[in-house]
Amino acid sequence: MNTQARKINKAGIFYCCFIICSFLLSAKTYGQNTTIKGFADVLTSYDKKASFGFDEQDLFITSQLNDRFSFLGESVFKYEKSSPSNFNVSIERIIVKYNYYGNHNIILGKIHTPINYWNDMYHHGRVFYPTIGRPLLFDAQIIPLHTTGVNFQGHDLGNLKFGYDFVIGNGLGSSPVADNDKYKSITAAVHIKPVEKMRIGASYYNDVISKGATVEDKTINWKVNQQLITGSFAYFGKKFELLAESTTALNHTDTTGTKHTFATYIYTGYKVTQKIIPYIRYDDLHYQDGEILFRKDNTTAFILGLRYQINYLAVVKLEYQHTKQELEGNDDKVTLQVAIGF
Repeated sequence: MNTQARKINKAGIFYCCFIICSFLLSAKTYGQNTTIKGFADVLTSYDKKASFGFDEQDLFITSQLNDRFSFLGESVFKYEKSSPSNFNVSIERIIVKYNYYGNHNIILGKIHTPINYWNDMYHHGRVFYPTIGRPLLFDAQIIPLHTTGVNFQGHDLGNLKFGYDFVIGNGLGSSPVADNDKYKSITAAVHIKPVEKMRIGASYYNDVISKGATVEDKTINWKVNQQLITGSFAYFGKKFELLAESTTALNHTDTTGTKHTFATYIYTGYKVTQKIIPYIRYDDLHYQDGEILFRKDNTTAFILGLRYQINYLAVVKLEYQHTKQELEGNDDKVTLQVAIGF
């Protein structure tokens, strides 16, 4: 590199450092504002036998450090289903957000992957869920719930309230503290809000899962190239509620080629009053023969429920769920949940 090029390179580095320092110094400092909230739910169900229990307790911490920097932490305390005498504590989110301009942010840490509306909008506080539990595509582990990395985010831009997320992070098989291989996961998501209470979105996810990686307690014996394509429509109006999302998963290996998995759910509810909302939800999971990453178990489910909104932080839900699985057969279950925030 010649002398002139070195001078230009040093000047460029100095200029970038100057800009970054200017942003940091421009932030207004004031007294730190930290809030701690919690969420929990208790259940009773009948599925060939009556059972009582609770799902999880969620600790939700937010802190505004100054007018540009903020922090969010979410930890969950939950008993293990496989070993009911033991419980574990999981750090679900650790987020440091820097608002660098207007409605544009840079987010660092462990986040909910912004791959669909449900995963983007609802955390572990069941009190905010429109149904008792999450759609079946979450239980089937079709989408990556979390990503540890960096997220470039914008929201409520222009007349359509356009929003975007572009995430680079550790891929599947990695831990929250280190990547297990050289590959990075990429998430690109966009959405618009053309009218009040409506959101239309689409996303694309790409990752390479190394041979020998462990994903959801399963060892992957092939290198898998994964792509996820998702579309969603959400509307929660004064009377009518509708949420529909569909994900197509394309898992490719050199031995099996590309296999497709389709996961869809549709939820709709109607507010008879401000407190009483009957609802239904339909789930469908369909796997192509030869799928090796997911557990191939074609499933459909129908849920009929009633939600009673005591107030913003207390809700009672009653559901009947009929599930038809390729491997497990048919199942009928009735569940009552009381979910609160505190």
